[in-house]
Amino acid sequence: MRAVGAPCAHIFNYQAPDLRFGPLKKALPMQYICAALYKFVELDNFEDLRQPLLDVMLAHQVKGTLLLAREGINGTICGKREEVDAVLAHLRADPRLNDVDHKESPSDEQAFYRTKVKLKKEIVTMGVDWIDPQKTVGNYVEAKDWNALISDPEVLLIDTRNDYEFAVGTFAGAINPKTDTFREFPEYVAQHLDKNKHKKVAMFCTGGIRCEKSTAYLKELGFEGVYHLKGGILKYLEEVEEANSLWQGECFVFDQRVTVKHGLEQGTYDQCYACRMPITEAEKLSPEYEKGVSCPHCHDKISDDQRARFSEREKQIQLAKARGESHIHDGKLVTAQ
Repeated sequence: MRAVGAPCAHIFNYQAPDLRFGPLKKALPMQYICAALYKFVELDNFEDLRQPLLDVMLAHQVKGTLLLAREGINGTICGKREEVDAVLAHLRADPRLNDVDHKESPSDEQAFYRTKVKLKKEIVTMGVDWIDPQKTVGNYVEAKDWNALISDPEVLLIDTRNDYEFAVGTFAGAINPKTDTFREFPEYVAQHLDKNKHKKVAMFCTGGIRCEKSTAYLKELGFEGVYHLKGGILKYLEEVEEANSLWQGECFVFDQRVTVKHGLEQGTYDQCYACRMPITEAEKLSPEYEKGVSCPHCHDKISDDQRARFSEREKQIQLAKARGESHIHDGKLVTAQ
């Protein structure tokens, strides 16, 4: 069993958290805890686990999305300290999940709008059904040892995340596969990697789950020296001091914080409410940026009909805010894709 703690498609299929409504309630700094978790383990009765887990989350006012599949569990939740602990205790009461690991980071506000437990075919979708991270996976590398590994000139360093995540931040020297979803990673491997040429391949992702499958995939293809950042970027940013870091930029996260920096402090990025892409303050100064309507990423991709709908939606949101009300919204949340 492989356990370590744990979030896109074409621009208009990408559904990250909707941030335009602001915090759900006033919150003191570090009042909330975000807990990212995953575990690959055989859950034959995963359908039966959904409702009891959802009931516990609702009872304790914990929000976020958890995915259940025959291959395990994956997701991120957010709530007060004691409430998050209650959900984790519920999970660990199942002998198959008693050692499920998780990674925590603080949030000044509730990071999610909704509470969801979904049943899936895969807990992270790669679309390759003949690999099993419970049996075959790459070599785990602790955060403290990561710099030494990726500084080796013989190591090929690959960012297994999606293109927009890479643009926000990555490790120095990392290769960008330029994927829109994790499903495209096997095609990248087929076109660009050679087991006879690439003797050492190191991979990383946000929390580690995508690398469980990417390293298992390479191992099954016959690659020998395959390495995996244990706990992902989040663990690295938590444990490695910025002065010694080889990380450049910020790390995209799949909640309302948008990005985090070293020490897992909230980053500087905002989000376009039309296409849900992360945007910088500089991009918000662009003439192509209109709050709730468009940004430089999507300005030339949206139709006149979409622009009109987004504009009217933003107008209604602002009117609702002026009345001190919340506007009805989709609040869709995702985990790594």
